[in-house]
Amino acid sequence: MKAITLPDELNIENSQSVQIFDYSSSNEIAKQQIILNKNTFSFLIEGNKEVVFDNSTLSIDNSKFLIMKSGHCLMTEKLSDIRNYRSVLLFFASETLLKFIRKNELNKTELNEYKSVYSFRYDKFIYRFVNSLLDISKLSQNIQKKLLEVKLEEIMLYLIAIYGTEFLYSLLEKSNDTSQNFIQTVETNWMNKLSLKELAFLCNMSVSTFKREFEKHYAESPIKWFQNKRLEYAHHLIFQEQKSSSEIYFEVGYESLSSFIQAYKSKFGITPKQHHKD
Repeated sequence: MKAITLPDELNIENSQSVQIFDYSSSNEIAKQQIILNKNTFSFLIEGNKEVVFDNSTLSIDNSKFLIMKSGHCLMTEKLSDIRNYRSVLLFFASETLLKFIRKNELNKTELNEYKSVYSFRYDKFIYRFVNSLLDISKLSQNIQKKLLEVKLEEIMLYLIAIYGTEFLYSLLEKSNDTSQNFIQTVETNWMNKLSLKELAFLCNMSVSTFKREFEKHYAESPIKWFQNKRLEYAHHLIFQEQKSSSEIYFEVGYESLSSFIQAYKSKFGITPKQHHKD
């Protein structure tokens, strides 16, 4: 599956620092590789959306919307009951964000947790805001350019008044520590059932580079490491939470119950059922 670069591959004016796109589809997508060249609001209107980033994963329905940092992500879109998916996308450059911070003299917050994606719940103000964006999208490019910069400032001022500035500074956070980014991507996504190709994409690496980097950090192959990690988690669910094999095998990454039991016995020397008896 070819990666899609946004907003570059959308038919919208590229010279604007803030851009809007009313996106709708009747086709579901699963873990589509997306390269976001700008930070993005996704105001979900119909359907469900899941995004997987290097350090965070979020799944929302249309009671929430997302703000996403520029970078690589995997995107899943599920249709609503009326077989449609719709999201109003608002793209904006980091330079525009910096200008907004300087203009409003915002003090930098110490980040408790740096994330690439945040979700917020809709309220009456946000619903009205999204409708106003749709009205603006019908105007000329020249008017859009002026109004969208004002609208971005409006939504940012509203959100920081409620949620503080942590999400704002997360969007600007740049880490040049490749090793730290790599480890964070692996440790955050070990339960997400991602392929090596998908993990390599999140790290902006080829699969062969990802494998080499992985063995350098973890001293074993990715397949072996992920299998051990998931089996240890399965052991916890069985031993500590008294879950049965049939309840958890799919959750921990196995397509069939028999293959899970076989792998479990191979690692721990006894079957999950025997662990229950202990």
